Amino acid sequence: MPLVLGVDSSTQSCKAVVVDGATGAVVRTGRAAHPDGTSVDPEAWWRALQEAIAEAGSLDDIAAWSVGGQQHGLVALDAQGRVVRDALLWNDTRSAGAAADLIDEFGAAALAVRTGLVPVASFTITKLRWLRDHEPENAARVAAVALPHDWLTWRLRGFGPENPMLDELVTDRSDASGTGYWNPATGEYDRELLAAALGHDAILPRVLGPDEWVTDADGRRVGPGAGDNAGAALGLGAQPGDAVVSIGTSGTVFAVSREPVNDPEGTVAGFADASGLFLPLIATLNAARVVDVTAALLGVDHEEFSDLALAAAPGAGGLTLLPYFEGERTPNLPDATATLSGMTLASTTRENLARAAVEGMLRGLGAGLDALRALGIPLERALLIGGGAQSEAVRRIAPPVLGLPVELPEPGEYVALGAARQAIAALP
Repeated sequence: MPLVLGVDSSTQSCKAVVVDGATGAVVRTGRAAHPDGTSVDPEAWWRALQEAIAEAGSLDDIAAWSVGGQQHGLVALDAQGRVVRDALLWNDTRSAGAAADLIDEFGAAALAVRTGLVPVASFTITKLRWLRDHEPENAARVAAVALPHDWLTWRLRGFGPENPMLDELVTDRSDASGTGYWNPATGEYDRELLAAALGHDAILPRVLGPDEWVTDADGRRVGPGAGDNAGAALGLGAQPGDAVVSIGTSGTVFAVSREPVNDPEGTVAGFADASGLFLPLIATLNAARVVDVTAALLGVDHEEFSDLALAAAPGAGGLTLLPYFEGERTPNLPDATATLSGMTLASTTRENLARAAVEGMLRGLGAGLDALRALGIPLERALLIGGGAQSEAVRRIAPPVLGLPVELPEPGEYVALGAARQAIAALP
């Protein structure tokens, strides 16, 4: 049976899964860590990708492959295919002022219609404007703009500084829809917005459709790849009516929609998905790490933390944690800080603090579900995934806070599995 490879190049690590193309069963896996930080040399991702593939048994017996990856990160290339500067990741908030400038110039409602998005610091377009304004010499060198999964696909196909064919850059509609200069309704780049951000035009990856593929240097078929959330939706088999609530480094709430979504308030990002439909999404910066930092403060491991949270009554005795430890993306408050309120002699207990952390994190995600409902998107169930979903306290507290029946799929590398599904579809 043919074997395929699916990759998830996420913020924290690179995961590779080898899948039987006939049955979909996982045959081998590999993993390699990524460096910390919000500004990272993409070469570190390339090394991690090679390590993860080697641990998964190499490409020697692979018939097709596809790469999913973290959205929005700016990989700027010069005319020789060299990386101009460290990539600015989705969680780098230095471009918040650039986002405000773009909104002032074009208007939030007009940008939502043109791109499905209202700019925030996460999106690629704002990072390009920051580069233009703060590093004009680097901006002038930019000949092509790629996203992490675009660039890794290009490198693994055999391109790079030693073979700098920039017109061989490809992407997919889900990742293109997170740039801020692509229209998910028309499927076209908005060159005026690109030039307004970067200061000049540049080569952009060709957007492959869900059923399109290219080849690598050895003739293997290569799927279009996907942004991480679209890859997860594909791996989960999410359908209209499903809300996926992912609790990882960031928190995301997204739903599969048959129609494009434009939110002039900018709360909901009108992304495309990897199947030809749409993926309206809300993202929060503060998710599983809210639990991590509170557990560390209490001096307990995650199992003990879960026990503490479940020992407290709903509402945590009035103790409330607003968990904006690293600013926030939804709502757009890049400079916000966390706040603990409702402290009395009776409410300030270890149990209530643990419960307040879980409830505070889930309330942020629940607000995302409310925003989807407000745009008329039907929601019937929540699929809870990500590392944070492994907490017993999170699983038990989630249904009443989210206001939906909650299902927990078996733990899995769903982004990589979604990429593997694309590779299967590309098989002859």
